[in-house]
Amino acid sequence: MNPHKLTLKAFLLLILVFLSAEISFPKGPAGGRLALVVDERLAALRRTPQLNGPLVRRLSRGRKVAISRSKTTPDGVVFLFVNVTSRTRGWIQREAIVSPGRAGDDRRLLDLVKASHGFDQIVRARIFLDHFPRSPLRPKVLLLVGNTAEAQAAELSRDAARRLNGTTTNAPDFTYFLNYTGLDRYNRQRVTFLFDQSTRSFHYDGAAWRELIHRHPNSPEATEARKRLAELAQLDP
Repeated sequence: MNPHKLTLKAFLLLILVFLSAEISFPKGPAGGRLALVVDERLAALRRTPQLNGPLVRRLSRGRKVAISRSKTTPDGVVFLFVNVTSRTRGWIQREAIVSPGRAGDDRRLLDLVKASHGFDQIVRARIFLDHFPRSPLRPKVLLLVGNTAEAQAAELSRDAARRLNGTTTNAPDFTYFLNYTGLDRYNRQRVTFLFDQSTRSFHYDGAAWRELIHRHPNSPEATEARKRLAELAQLDP
């Protein structure tokens, strides 16, 4: 067993435990039912409930809002009136947001996660895991996070190798890879990677698969997660 890998794994596991215990989320705005922006492509906040209504601002993915009422246009588009801050409010298309307090919105978000790709899929899956803690669909989302992260690891490996080619200093080679800036946005989504020095490639550290097995051991998804972790274990010399 490579001591660098063992130390890195132990360190990452400690970080994950700390994050799960310490991370808290700021409360959303007052004035209605909590909701979150999940599809920024539709997240135009408008002064009137119309697709061509005056734009107030465009909301970012993950932004919290409070729903107070709704209105359906003649062509069937549902708009929700939301508070963004104490001074900012307006109308937003229903499909742009989900509400943890609304039945069926976990399924709607899962459908959006499945239709997403790469990093976008991970971000939307993180919103699901953070805000739908009791959903029976969590095993599916945890498996998606792990599988997508491992698929992204191959792309990250290629990008890092290309950008770091020719780097020569006194620092160990593997430290350049583990400090690669392309990892930063994944780290902010609490997705971390291990680095295999023999193949100069990243691999997902398996945290979502482990959580899936721990919390949902009898789910069909746990069977695949165990296979994935077994494959990950084979990477150690």
